Amino acid sequence: MEPFLVSARKYRPQTFEDVVGQQSITQTLENAIAQNHLAQALLFCGPRGVGKTTCARILAKRINEADSDHPSEDFAFNIFELDAASNNSVDDIRNLIDQVRIPPQQGKFKVYIIDEVHMLSSSAFNAFLKTLEEPPKHAVFILATTEKHKIIPTILSRCQIFDFKRITVTDTVNYLKYIAKQQEINADEDALHLIALKADGAMRDALSIFDRMVSFAGVTMTKEMVAEHLNVLDYATYLKITELLWKGAIPEVLLELDQVLAKGFDAQYFIAGLAAHFRDLMMALYSQTGVLLEMSDHAKAKMMEQAALSDADVLRTAIDVAQQCDFQYKAANNKRLSVELCLMKIASLHQGEKKNDLDERIGILPAALFKNRLPTSEKPMLNMESTPDRIDPQPEIIMASSDGQIQEVKDTQDVISSEVAVPLTIKKDWPIGDVSAFSLSSIKSQKERKAAQKSELASKKEGPQDAFSQELLINYWREYAEHLAQIGQKILSSSLYSDDPILIDGQLIQIELPNDTMKKEVERSSGPLLDFLKEKLNHYGIQLRVEVKEALMEKYAYTPEEKYEKLRAKNPHLDFFKSTLDLELN
Repeated sequence: MEPFLVSARKYRPQTFEDVVGQQSITQTLENAIAQNHLAQALLFCGPRGVGKTTCARILAKRINEADSDHPSEDFAFNIFELDAASNNSVDDIRNLIDQVRIPPQQGKFKVYIIDEVHMLSSSAFNAFLKTLEEPPKHAVFILATTEKHKIIPTILSRCQIFDFKRITVTDTVNYLKYIAKQQEINADEDALHLIALKADGAMRDALSIFDRMVSFAGVTMTKEMVAEHLNVLDYATYLKITELLWKGAIPEVLLELDQVLAKGFDAQYFIAGLAAHFRDLMMALYSQTGVLLEMSDHAKAKMMEQAALSDADVLRTAIDVAQQCDFQYKAANNKRLSVELCLMKIASLHQGEKKNDLDERIGILPAALFKNRLPTSEKPMLNMESTPDRIDPQPEIIMASSDGQIQEVKDTQDVISSEVAVPLTIKKDWPIGDVSAFSLSSIKSQKERKAAQKSELASKKEGPQDAFSQELLINYWREYAEHLAQIGQKILSSSLYSDDPILIDGQLIQIELPNDTMKKEVERSSGPLLDFLKEKLNHYGIQLRVEVKEALMEKYAYTPEEKYEKLRAKNPHLDFFKSTLDLELN
């Protein structure tokens, strides 16, 4: 049995024309040789597996062949390779310098290839400086490294630098097709794309993965085999999950996530791949950016098909939500829950838009706007579906027709198709709880509807407007503040206690507060306060005005001395206790 030769060595390029993905560099080197314009010290730098050492060997061979009268002549004895990873001492460099002085016996040039040159020690670099700056005419140095930043600047300044780039997915796939054809292997293009993506721009890695897949799959290589063996999630998985997300099918999405995790995939790997899939969908939305999709034609067609069903705003939000989940993943205590919550938010993006559209069409107030709720024991279980054509179970909705008669509608669809007039009102005996809406774009519209609804209800509210006194107002004001303190809202209670209200023109209640923070707190909770005062005072036309008066800040005592002076003003006997007991303020 003949020894197996890996593809990375078997198909190593022998000429510059065979080098994949580095056309600009190979063309520059060819021109430099042809024009006798080649530097004596060159530095090849770039990622692993992109052809640095290969190009160095080809160049070393071409240098002597260009000036030889016998192109078939072997100049292998003129090429010296040094692995700086294991020969990085000063003595190794000194031995190299001693060899450089000796001219070649055959050909015009001696070529020294130093691989992984960044591994040389500082003293070895310094010993190499003079020779690198003024080498003999017959010596050419080719240095190769994956970490250019580790090379001292004095070495870099003496070299002509060539930056090798990562090999594109397209170039990698085309070269893998060529090798598969040479080995008579039937490989799907999608399978080769997965290998190229896994290689991440390194041709040597791609060839190693290809050899491994040939050992696993034999002469037929499919996308499913590659995905299973390499333990990667292919685009089909993300297409299926995205389709469920756009439908708002949260249970099905969570089950798909469970299957992905059961296969051994990390949840962060999954969410990062989902964000990349959303990015690809965004690229597929526009004809100009479609060229940025590095995938097979079949996969690109599938991506275009799903992109046609996607919304750009929703995609941008979905990318942001997925990226945030990926960023916060390591800090999360319950990592799976953070990913599941991310999927639920994304699944609700489309549905939030549809729900808002439904509310606009039938005039239903969002449940989140209602703050006065019945106790939990009196609430029925509500299961609100996200889709606009089915809300089950449907709450009772009362709708007034144009002739003044009342109709009871059981199905929301009946409301949409009905010709009866709005407005709609919610039954008072229907307890409504908070509804969680993940639609980011609906927050602003909900706030606007809330403000408009409050204004409309306030303008339409009718009732008696009995006269009341300033003293009666203060009594009920303090009674409400005391009630807030008893139920735990001590900050709001303290704000109401900070100043007594003033009655203006029989219906305007004005209160002056020390700062904007307290003002905002009182204004935010003014609804229940006014409802309480209207009922107690039997005056439904009263209004509340909150103003900030910075002079009131002086009433508050912050230091121990100020607090003591304020307490002493209320109780002069404090001085007697302080002096008798020899007390100190602290």
